[in-house]
Amino acid sequence: MASSSTDVPVVGLRREREVLTVALATGRHVVIEGPPGTGKSTLLRSIARKNGRAVVFVEGNAELTPARLVGQFDPAQVLAEGYRPASFVDGPLLTAMREGGLLYLEELNRVPEETLNVLITVLAEGEIAVPRLGPVRAGPEFRLIAAMNPFDAIGTARVSQAIADRMCRVVLGYQDEPAERQITNAVTGLDGEVVELAVGMARATRTHRDVRMGSSVRGAIDMALMSTGLAELRGEAAPGRETARDAAYAALSGRIRIGDGVDRTPESVIDELLDALWPVDDPPDDPGKGDGPPDSPAGFRPRSRPGRDRAGRTHGRAQLAAQHTAFADVSPEVGTLDPAAFDALLARDPEAAAALLADLAVATDEGLRAAARQLAGRVFLRLGRVGPAKARGTRRLAPVPRGDGDLDLDRTLDAWEPGPTRRPGPADVVTRGWTASRRAVALVVDVSGSMQGHAVALAAVAAAGVVLAAGDALVPAVVAFGTGVRVLQAHGVRRPPEDLLSELVALRGHGTTDLAAGLRAAAGQLAGAVADDRLVVLLSDCIHTAGDDPATALGGIDRLQVLVPLGGADAEAAAAALAARRGGRAQTVRRLAEVGPALTRVLA
Repeated sequence: MASSSTDVPVVGLRREREVLTVALATGRHVVIEGPPGTGKSTLLRSIARKNGRAVVFVEGNAELTPARLVGQFDPAQVLAEGYRPASFVDGPLLTAMREGGLLYLEELNRVPEETLNVLITVLAEGEIAVPRLGPVRAGPEFRLIAAMNPFDAIGTARVSQAIADRMCRVVLGYQDEPAERQITNAVTGLDGEVVELAVGMARATRTHRDVRMGSSVRGAIDMALMSTGLAELRGEAAPGRETARDAAYAALSGRIRIGDGVDRTPESVIDELLDALWPVDDPPDDPGKGDGPPDSPAGFRPRSRPGRDRAGRTHGRAQLAAQHTAFADVSPEVGTLDPAAFDALLARDPEAAAALLADLAVATDEGLRAAARQLAGRVFLRLGRVGPAKARGTRRLAPVPRGDGDLDLDRTLDAWEPGPTRRPGPADVVTRGWTASRRAVALVVDVSGSMQGHAVALAAVAAAGVVLAAGDALVPAVVAFGTGVRVLQAHGVRRPPEDLLSELVALRGHGTTDLAAGLRAAAGQLAGAVADDRLVVLLSDCIHTAGDDPATALGGIDRLQVLVPLGGADAEAAAAALAARRGGRAQTVRRLAEVGPALTRVLA
C-alpha cells in the first residue's frame, strides 16, 4: 500500500494475511515477495498491531555489514573498562531476539551475502554466538520477516539456498481494481472519476506491451492528489484532460520502466494510455501550450545508426522462404514484417523465430531488413534476460587501515601502542570495509561467413546475456570479427543495448576468419582497465582461415571462455584447446535454453 500510516486499513489480502498469521504463530520465518506497492510492510504492521508484537525495521542495502545488523562494542567503554557485556550495543537483530519481537528486513536481496550468512544459525537454531559477548538466545516469539522485490534487477542478487531453505515464502501480487480504488480513497480522501482515472492509468501501465515494470497503486494515489491540486491551482471545477495528463506525467513517468530494446519515452506510453481511457473529443483549448516531453507520436522513433546498413552478405526473399518455413507468414509482402505473426512464432517456436530474425536482419529487401533490425535489439535482449542470474560477486569485508567502514576494534587495539594520551590516533584506527576483486570483460563475436541463421541468433542471445549480466557497474567491450575487426562497444563506454545488438546481427561476413585479430583487439580494449582479472568471452567456432595462430594472440588475457554455437567435432576441439591455454573452458550451445546456464558457468 502507499502509506505507512497506521490508520490506513489493509484492503483485501485475506489469504495472504491468514498464511502469514499462521506462519508466525507456528514459529516460521517468512520472506514476503512482490513488486513495489503491493502492501508488504502494511500487511506486516497490521498483523503485528493485532497481536501486540514489537517490530524492529532494518533497511537492506549493499552497505549493511554484520556489525550494523548484530551490534558492536562501544569503543570508549572498551578502552576504559575492557570488553564487558554492558559495553555491547545491540544492533537490530539482537534487539529483536532479546525482546522476542519481529525483525523486518526490507530488500533482502540487496543485502551482501556475508551479512546474510549471520542469519543462518539464527534461523536454524534461534541463537547467535557473538565474539567476546557469547551466545545470545532468541526469545520464543522472535521471528524474521524479510521482504524482497524480485522485479527490480538493479542492485539485487539471488538469495542463497541456505537462507531460502529456512524460510517460508508468501507472494503478493497487485490487487484487483476495486481494491486499489478503495486504497486510493482511504489514503487521499478522494472519490469518483478522479480516482477511477488514476487507478485505471496505473493499472494500464502494468500490461502495456512496451513496459517492463508498471506503476504500483502509489502512482494512482499521487496522480489523484496531483490532479485535484493542479485543478484547484488552475481554477478548474474538475480536472481537465490537460491537467490529468500533467498529473500523470508527474506521478507515473518515474515509476514505469520501459522494456529493453523499446525506443520510446515513458511520457509517450502515458499519452497512449490517456488516449485510450480519456479519448480526445475536441482540439486542445490552448493551442499555444507545449505538448510536453513526447514531441513525437507514441511508439518507435527512428534513430540514426551510422554504418548499420553495411553488411557483407544479404539474403533474397526466395532464399529466406527456402530456409524458414514461417517466412511467408512473418513477411507476407515485400518490405513488410508482421509483428503479430512474429510474436506468435516466437511464442510457439523461439528457436525458429530467433534464427529467422537473424537472417531477416541481412535481407536484400530493404524495408524488411530495416524492420527486422529495429525489432532484433528488443527481441534478443528479451531472450538474453533469461540468461545468467546476477551473482553477488566477490565482495568481502576486509581490514582497511585508516579507511572508511565499521571500526575493527580488536585489530585496532591489537596494533595500538598506547601513548601519553592513551587514545588511539587516526593512524591507529583499523576499519572493516567492503572489498572486491575487479574484473574487466570483453565479448568477442565471430561474424564471419560460417555464422548464419541459428548460429547468429545464439550468439546474439549470448551477447545480450553478457551485457545484461554486467549491470551498471561493469561495461564490457564488444568486438566483432571476420575478415576484419570492428569494436561495437569500447570497454567502459556504454551504448544502448538494443542498438548494440541490432548492429551485431546486421554484421555478416562472407570472407576469411581472422580470429587472432579479434583476440588482439579484445586484449587491447582490456589493457587500460584497472582490473585483477581480464576475461574474454569468445563466441565462435574457433576455425581460423586467416591471420596468425590464435594461440599467439592471447597476451593480456587472463581467462578465455568460449561458447561454440551449434558445435561440431572440429569446432569443439579447436575451442577446447584454445580456451585451455588461458584457464577457461569451451561449451557448446545448440539451443537458446542452453545459453543462460552456459553463461552462468562462464561468468561465475
